[in-house]
Amino acid sequence: MKQNGFVYLVGAGPGDPGLISVKAKECIEKADCIIYDYLANPVLLQHTRAECIYVGKQGSQHTLSQEEINKLIIQKAREGKVVVRLKGGDPFIFGRGGEEAEELVEAGIAYAIVPGISSFYSALAYAGIPITHRDYAASFEVITGHRRADGTEDITLPDYSPQKTYTFLMGMKNLDAICKRLIQEKNFPSDTPIAVVTWGTMPKQKVATGTLQTIAYEVEKAGLTPPAIICIGKVVTLRNTLRWYDTLPLFGKKVVVTRTREQASVLSKRLYELGADVVEFPTIAITKLQELSPLHDALRKLHDYDWVVFTSQNAVSIFFEEMFAVGLDARALRCKVAAIGPATRDALRAYAIVADLVPPEYVAESLVDAFKGVEIAGKKILVPCSAKARNTLTQGLQEAGAIVNRVHIYDALQPEVSNTLKEEVKTADIITFTSSSTVRNFVAMVGDIQATVACIGPITAQECIKQGLSPHIVAKEYT
Repeated sequence: MKQNGFVYLVGAGPGDPGLISVKAKECIEKADCIIYDYLANPVLLQHTRAECIYVGKQGSQHTLSQEEINKLIIQKAREGKVVVRLKGGDPFIFGRGGEEAEELVEAGIAYAIVPGISSFYSALAYAGIPITHRDYAASFEVITGHRRADGTEDITLPDYSPQKTYTFLMGMKNLDAICKRLIQEKNFPSDTPIAVVTWGTMPKQKVATGTLQTIAYEVEKAGLTPPAIICIGKVVTLRNTLRWYDTLPLFGKKVVVTRTREQASVLSKRLYELGADVVEFPTIAITKLQELSPLHDALRKLHDYDWVVFTSQNAVSIFFEEMFAVGLDARALRCKVAAIGPATRDALRAYAIVADLVPPEYVAESLVDAFKGVEIAGKKILVPCSAKARNTLTQGLQEAGAIVNRVHIYDALQPEVSNTLKEEVKTADIITFTSSSTVRNFVAMVGDIQATVACIGPITAQECIKQGLSPHIVAKEYT
């Protein structure tokens, strides 16, 4: 009989992937199966090895009933798997985590609770609304704004206190009714400040403010839709002073990152921090060549070379990976080393190698110029690179008298992406390109676009022009 697995009931936080806990990330990394909700940001699942099963509930549309979800969790655990039940916000705050835990106890399956940051205060924080403030609110109350589907339980409304903040979750459908009942049944002043925050902590966050009497109109006018947090109280008046998230320079802009999926994260994270709605659309997939005997031969004869020149981070990682595979390590690299730019230089540092030469401009032409200050006539230079790399570097070094061995070690191929993702990028505000390959493949995959085009450097910009795109932004410093 197979031993039961283990279940983690994990809070995924309010939406911003940076607001997930360290422990939650660890659970996701070691999971065999992840059963996730509508409000769990799918970005959190990008790099997991686990089987991912969507069981989201959106309004009255349920992928599975709660009973079916409970059975699924237990079934996967009884298969001996580490199961993560990933829920938006905190599993024990209107997340039905308590019910799922009860089912696990009854089934005799071990489990743990991993709390998450709840949207009831974090969405307000991103809207510039503190849930408490010594001058406005000494306490707060959190209420569900959602009636039971069977109609057996109505919304329990709070009593009014001017020094209190009231937060409703899942209340958009009943917003107008809640406001009217608060005025009529609980003696809330009709001019009590109220805010509605949709998609809080996310780049598509929207906020409407008003009073209990006017908010339904303001929400309709702004076109707000669930999921939403409703906040009632004097603290709402601080929003205009304290708002910060929706004033970020790229807030509300959809920005497409076309790097490989493995390399996109650093750029995506920085754009996200500036408020952008980031769409990762990998236009290249780095594939190590199957035939690497030329590289292996060169590695075994490294002592014959005077220089090794690296033109990308990919070249660095594959070079050292294969060096280790043939039984060598960095001690075999007794020659001098050049890197085309700071990103490649930093990749070398990870292997405890400090580049002897980095050009002032991070393109092949500048690297060739940098070698003019070095005596390389008759010197042997190894250039491990992409099969699609330009011939500029090799030709320039040869013209300077060097003996160049250009070895192809990887290729940049065009990956498969869904038609849904292709359609999404067509509505982007900004498309970023980090190499000529990303430009060529993007045009082949998507075609013409109306967005602002941002390029990492002049070579990429030239490729844009060649492909019929107008580069609007070209970085002054490029890697």
